Amino acid sequence: MKTANASTLQDETYDTLRHWLMLGRWLPGERLKIKHLADEMGVSQMPVRAALQRLAAEKALVNIPNCGVAVPQLTTSQFDDILLNRILLEGQAAWLGARQLDADGRAELAALCQAMDAAIAADDVKAYLDANEQFHLLLYQASHSPVLLSLIETVWLYVGPISNQLHQDLAVWKTMNDAHGALLLALQAGDADGVRAAIEQDLRTAGSYLRSLCKPA
Repeated sequence: MKTANASTLQDETYDTLRHWLMLGRWLPGERLKIKHLADEMGVSQMPVRAALQRLAAEKALVNIPNCGVAVPQLTTSQFDDILLNRILLEGQAAWLGARQLDADGRAELAALCQAMDAAIAADDVKAYLDANEQFHLLLYQASHSPVLLSLIETVWLYVGPISNQLHQDLAVWKTMNDAHGALLLALQAGDADGVRAAIEQDLRTAGSYLRSLCKPA
Protein backbone atom coordinates (compact mmCIF):
# COMPACT_ATOMS: atom_id res chain seq x y z
CA MET A 1 0.00 0.00 0.00
CA LYS A 2 1.27 3.48 -0.85
CA THR A 3 1.97 5.79 2.04
CA ALA A 4 0.46 9.28 2.08
CA ASN A 5 3.90 10.76 1.46
CA ALA A 6 4.49 8.48 -1.53
CA SER A 7 1.12 9.42 -3.02
CA THR A 8 1.84 13.10 -2.50
CA LEU A 9 5.24 12.82 -4.17
CA GLN A 10 3.75 11.00 -7.14
CA ASP A 11 1.04 13.64 -7.49
CA GLU A 12 3.58 16.48 -7.26
CA THR A 13 5.81 14.80 -9.84
CA TYR A 14 2.84 14.31 -12.15
CA ASP A 15 1.72 17.94 -11.74
CA THR A 16 5.22 19.20 -12.54
CA LEU A 17 5.64 17.09 -15.66
CA ARG A 18 2.11 17.94 -16.79
CA HIS A 19 2.87 21.64 -16.44
CA TRP A 20 6.14 21.30 -18.33
CA LEU A 21 4.25 19.64 -21.18
CA MET A 22 1.73 22.48 -21.30
CA LEU A 23 4.57 25.01 -21.44
CA GLY A 24 6.22 23.21 -24.34
CA ARG A 25 9.42 22.22 -22.57
CA TRP A 26 9.82 19.30 -24.99
CA LEU A 27 9.35 19.16 -28.74
CA PRO A 28 7.13 16.71 -30.65
CA GLY A 29 8.89 13.40 -31.11
CA GLU A 30 11.30 13.97 -28.22
CA ARG A 31 11.94 10.96 -26.01
CA LEU A 32 11.69 11.51 -22.26
CA LYS A 33 14.28 9.71 -20.19
CA ILE A 34 13.22 8.68 -16.70
CA LYS A 35 16.66 8.93 -15.09
CA HIS A 36 17.34 12.36 -16.54
CA LEU A 37 13.98 13.69 -15.33
CA ALA A 38 14.40 12.12 -11.88
CA ASP A 39 17.82 13.73 -11.50
CA GLU A 40 16.50 17.09 -12.66
CA MET A 41 13.58 16.98 -10.23
CA GLY A 42 15.56 15.53 -7.33
CA VAL A 43 13.31 12.49 -6.90
CA SER A 44 13.66 8.76 -7.42
CA GLN A 45 12.78 7.16 -10.73
CA MET A 46 9.61 5.51 -9.40
CA PRO A 47 7.36 8.61 -9.17
CA VAL A 48 8.66 9.82 -12.54
CA ARG A 49 7.86 6.48 -14.16
CA ALA A 50 4.37 6.50 -12.65
CA ALA A 51 3.74 10.09 -13.75
CA LEU A 52 4.87 9.40 -17.32
CA GLN A 53 2.60 6.38 -17.57
CA ARG A 54 -0.28 8.43 -16.22
CA LEU A 55 0.35 11.07 -18.89
CA ALA A 56 0.58 8.35 -21.53
CA ALA A 57 -2.81 7.03 -20.38
CA GLU A 58 -4.17 10.55 -20.95
CA LYS A 59 -2.63 10.49 -24.46
CA ALA A 60 -0.40 13.44 -23.61
CA LEU A 61 2.57 11.12 -24.21
CA VAL A 62 2.99 7.96 -26.26
CA ASN A 63 4.55 4.65 -25.28
CA ILE A 64 7.26 3.45 -27.66
CA PRO A 65 8.10 -0.28 -27.38
CA ASN A 66 11.52 -0.83 -25.79
CA CYS A 67 12.17 2.93 -25.76
CA GLY A 68 9.96 4.36 -23.00
CA VAL A 69 7.74 7.37 -23.69
CA ALA A 70 7.92 10.28 -26.10
CA VAL A 71 6.06 13.46 -26.93
CA PRO A 72 3.50 12.71 -29.66
CA GLN A 73 3.61 14.28 -33.10
CA LEU A 74 0.14 15.54 -33.99
CA THR A 75 -1.52 14.91 -37.33
CA THR A 76 -3.42 17.73 -39.04
CA SER A 77 -6.76 16.08 -38.25
CA GLN A 78 -5.83 15.76 -34.58
CA PHE A 79 -4.73 19.38 -34.50
CA ASP A 80 -7.96 20.54 -36.16
CA ASP A 81 -9.98 18.71 -33.52
CA ILE A 82 -7.91 20.23 -30.72
CA LEU A 83 -8.16 23.74 -32.16
CA LEU A 84 -11.93 23.49 -32.54
CA ASN A 85 -12.30 22.50 -28.91
CA ARG A 86 -9.87 25.19 -27.75
CA ILE A 87 -11.94 27.83 -29.52
CA LEU A 88 -15.14 26.56 -27.92
CA LEU A 89 -13.74 26.16 -24.41
CA GLU A 90 -11.43 29.16 -24.24
CA GLY A 91 -13.88 31.45 -25.99
CA GLN A 92 -16.49 30.67 -23.34
CA ALA A 93 -14.00 31.03 -20.49
CA ALA A 94 -12.85 34.38 -21.86
CA TRP A 95 -16.43 35.63 -22.17
CA LEU A 96 -17.25 34.63 -18.59
CA GLY A 97 -13.95 35.96 -17.27
CA ALA A 98 -14.38 39.32 -18.97
CA ARG A 99 -17.66 39.83 -17.14
CA GLN A 100 -16.12 39.18 -13.71
CA LEU A 101 -12.47 40.27 -13.85
CA ASP A 102 -11.75 43.11 -11.39
CA ALA A 103 -9.59 46.22 -11.89
CA ASP A 104 -6.49 44.55 -10.43
CA GLY A 105 -6.93 41.64 -12.79
CA ARG A 106 -7.25 43.94 -15.80
CA ALA A 107 -4.07 45.76 -14.74
CA GLU A 108 -2.23 42.45 -14.41
CA LEU A 109 -3.36 41.41 -17.90
CA ALA A 110 -1.99 44.68 -19.28
CA ALA A 111 1.37 44.06 -17.58
CA LEU A 112 1.52 40.52 -18.99
CA CYS A 113 0.73 41.88 -22.45
CA GLN A 114 3.72 44.21 -22.13
CA ALA A 115 5.86 41.28 -20.99
CA MET A 116 4.87 39.35 -24.11
CA ASP A 117 5.80 42.32 -26.31
CA ALA A 118 9.22 42.41 -24.65
CA ALA A 119 9.67 38.65 -25.08
CA ILE A 120 8.85 38.84 -28.78
CA ALA A 121 11.30 41.71 -29.26
CA ALA A 122 13.99 39.69 -27.48
CA ASP A 123 13.09 36.49 -29.38
CA ASP A 124 12.61 34.80 -26.01
CA VAL A 125 10.13 31.99 -26.62
CA LYS A 126 10.16 30.68 -23.05
CA ALA A 127 9.40 34.13 -21.59
CA TYR A 128 6.60 34.59 -24.12
CA LEU A 129 5.02 31.22 -23.39
CA ASP A 130 5.26 31.78 -19.62
CA ALA A 131 3.58 35.21 -19.84
CA ASN A 132 1.05 33.90 -22.36
CA GLU A 133 0.03 31.07 -20.02
CA GLN A 134 -0.35 33.48 -17.10
CA PHE A 135 -2.39 35.88 -19.26
CA HIS A 136 -4.84 33.22 -20.38
CA LEU A 137 -5.06 31.56 -16.95
CA LEU A 138 -5.79 34.85 -15.21
CA LEU A 139 -8.63 35.61 -17.60
CA TYR A 140 -10.05 32.08 -17.53
CA GLN A 141 -9.80 31.75 -13.75
CA ALA A 142 -12.02 34.81 -13.49
CA SER A 143 -14.78 32.69 -15.04
CA HIS A 144 -15.04 30.89 -11.67
CA SER A 145 -15.65 27.60 -13.48
CA PRO A 146 -13.20 24.94 -12.22
CA VAL A 147 -14.62 22.34 -14.62
CA LEU A 148 -14.13 24.59 -17.63
CA LEU A 149 -10.57 25.44 -16.55
CA SER A 150 -9.73 21.76 -16.04
CA LEU A 151 -10.94 20.94 -19.55
CA ILE A 152 -8.86 23.77 -21.02
CA GLU A 153 -5.71 22.66 -19.21
CA THR A 154 -6.21 19.11 -20.48
CA VAL A 155 -6.41 20.35 -24.08
CA TRP A 156 -3.27 22.46 -23.51
CA LEU A 157 -1.36 19.23 -22.82
CA TYR A 158 -1.63 18.31 -26.48
CA VAL A 159 -0.50 21.61 -27.99
CA GLY A 160 2.21 22.71 -25.55
CA PRO A 161 5.06 20.92 -27.33
CA ILE A 162 4.17 22.22 -30.79
CA SER A 163 3.61 25.77 -29.46
CA ASN A 164 7.31 25.96 -28.65
CA GLN A 165 7.95 26.37 -32.40
CA LEU A 166 5.95 29.56 -32.92
CA HIS A 167 9.06 31.70 -33.34
CA GLN A 168 10.31 29.76 -36.36
CA ASP A 169 8.35 31.99 -38.75
CA LEU A 170 9.33 35.61 -38.10
CA ALA A 171 6.20 37.05 -39.74
CA VAL A 172 3.94 34.96 -37.49
CA TRP A 173 6.08 35.50 -34.38
CA LYS A 174 5.89 39.30 -34.65
CA THR A 175 2.07 39.22 -34.65
CA MET A 176 1.58 36.83 -31.72
CA ASN A 177 0.59 39.58 -29.28
CA ASP A 178 -1.78 41.51 -31.57
CA ALA A 179 -4.92 39.70 -30.43
CA HIS A 180 -4.01 40.28 -26.78
CA GLY A 181 -3.91 44.02 -27.41
CA ALA A 182 -7.33 43.86 -29.04
CA LEU A 183 -8.58 41.84 -26.06
CA LEU A 184 -7.45 44.53 -23.61
CA LEU A 185 -9.29 47.22 -25.58
CA ALA A 186 -12.49 45.13 -25.57
CA LEU A 187 -12.08 44.46 -21.86
CA GLN A 188 -11.73 48.17 -21.10
CA ALA A 189 -14.90 48.82 -23.10
CA GLY A 190 -16.82 46.17 -21.15
CA ASP A 191 -17.29 44.19 -24.36
CA ALA A 192 -17.31 40.52 -23.35
CA ASP A 193 -18.21 39.45 -26.90
CA GLY A 194 -15.18 41.37 -28.16
CA VAL A 195 -12.99 39.59 -25.61
CA ARG A 196 -14.28 36.23 -26.84
CA ALA A 197 -13.61 37.25 -30.45
CA ALA A 198 -10.05 38.33 -29.59
CA ILE A 199 -9.29 34.99 -27.91
CA GLU A 200 -10.70 33.12 -30.90
CA GLN A 201 -8.55 35.20 -33.25
CA ASP A 202 -5.49 34.57 -31.07
CA LEU A 203 -6.04 30.83 -31.30
CA ARG A 204 -6.67 30.88 -35.05
CA THR A 205 -3.60 33.02 -35.76
CA ALA A 206 -1.28 30.64 -33.94
CA GLY A 207 -3.21 27.63 -35.16
CA SER A 208 -2.89 28.47 -38.84
CA TYR A 209 0.88 28.30 -38.51
CA LEU A 210 1.15 25.41 -36.05
CA ARG A 211 -1.05 23.26 -38.26
CA SER A 212 1.60 23.44 -40.96
CA LEU A 213 4.05 21.74 -38.58
CA CYS A 214 1.81 18.70 -38.09
CA LYS A 215 2.02 15.40 -39.93
CA PRO A 216 -0.46 14.82 -42.77
CA ALA A 217 -3.64 13.19 -41.52
